[in-house]
Amino acid sequence: MDQQAGTGARRDDFRTIGLVGVAHGTSHFFHMLLPPLFPFFKDSFGVGYAELGLLVTLFFVISGIGQALSGFLVDRVGARPVLLASFGCFAAAGFAAAAATGMQGLMWAAALAAVGNSPFHPVDFTILNRRVSQSRLGHAFSVHGISGNLGWAAAPLFQLAIIHVTGSWRWAMVGCALWALVVLAVLVWQRAAVDAGPVLAQPARQSDDGAAPAGTFAFLRLPAVWLCFSFFAFSTAALAAIQGFAAPALSKMYGMPAQTTVYVVTAYMVSGALGILAGGFLAVRSQRLELTIGVCLVAAALLLVLVGSGLLPGPLALAVTALAGFGSGLAGPSRDMLIRRASPPGATGRVYGTVYSGLDIGFALSAPVFGAILDGGRPGGVFVAAALALVLGVASASLVGLRVAWTSRRRQARAA
Repeated sequence: MDQQAGTGARRDDFRTIGLVGVAHGTSHFFHMLLPPLFPFFKDSFGVGYAELGLLVTLFFVISGIGQALSGFLVDRVGARPVLLASFGCFAAAGFAAAAATGMQGLMWAAALAAVGNSPFHPVDFTILNRRVSQSRLGHAFSVHGISGNLGWAAAPLFQLAIIHVTGSWRWAMVGCALWALVVLAVLVWQRAAVDAGPVLAQPARQSDDGAAPAGTFAFLRLPAVWLCFSFFAFSTAALAAIQGFAAPALSKMYGMPAQTTVYVVTAYMVSGALGILAGGFLAVRSQRLELTIGVCLVAAALLLVLVGSGLLPGPLALAVTALAGFGSGLAGPSRDMLIRRASPPGATGRVYGTVYSGLDIGFALSAPVFGAILDGGRPGGVFVAAALALVLGVASASLVGLRVAWTSRRRQARAA
């Protein structure tokens, strides 16, 4: 009987992990709803890349604000209804883009996609933390991170395949909308596996960062929350540098054709996915999560500095950049576990929503900085600045770990 119960629990864990992974991958897929088709929009609507770039800014501003607010909603009404509503927004975004006749229509599409994207981290981590066994939680975070990388990689391939068959970018947008509806149907069908109800009614208990807050907004007084927020902002800034500027920087530094360097982003994301997979095993076994994060990210930073030095042969520089992605990915599950330890019980959605809004802030604010570095004729500076951002992220994670450890020791002393 115990063996049957264990098998059933394992099956339930895998079902929840898989469904949350598909949902999270789709949210990242819709990060890329519009950017891969900028050349098509430019030709169709006669707009410039600067104007189209505003669509990205609009997306991340709305998503960042919405992510911080949606955590409260998840804690109040539960994760599942918010998750299902998000997919309705994604489908609406795809149809709005397909029907767009100019920038206004594309802005509506970007806004709808951002609203759909904003609840995902509080939704996902609320479901995983409440439904997945502790022994498999690190692996769950690995799958969550990998699915995001795969979603980023899949969107342009999916869209370009449809354009190749139909000859129209509008049908590509319809295809994206239909994909959102397919995933929505699966989530409704398997709704019991993603059920995580309201948590505000739970009695207050102590967390690793002190007593659980008594009020709805009291968690904002916890230093660990803002340290985690800053960690996300810094580490995402480094990711934004690679995604947006590594390819042209490598082309300028090493004289390689753009058709070659453009693959560095794909290599970085694939390497990061492999790192996340391995990082799940580290997160489950690690007692000092901040130490794991620090070692992995400092190693990645050193590799980026080496690339930025210009001392490597061009092909090797591509490989070393991709290897830095592995180090960054390796830290991902430990990062998510550290945030979990710093979150007071009953405030999971709110904490994850606030902390992960740092991701949107990092994307929104860092792109102009790295663009200015590249425009200033310092392509190596893109990699050095990305490395500096990772080191600042390590400092934030270290302070979180010290804060959690200090609070735990103080509580043990009081109990003694």
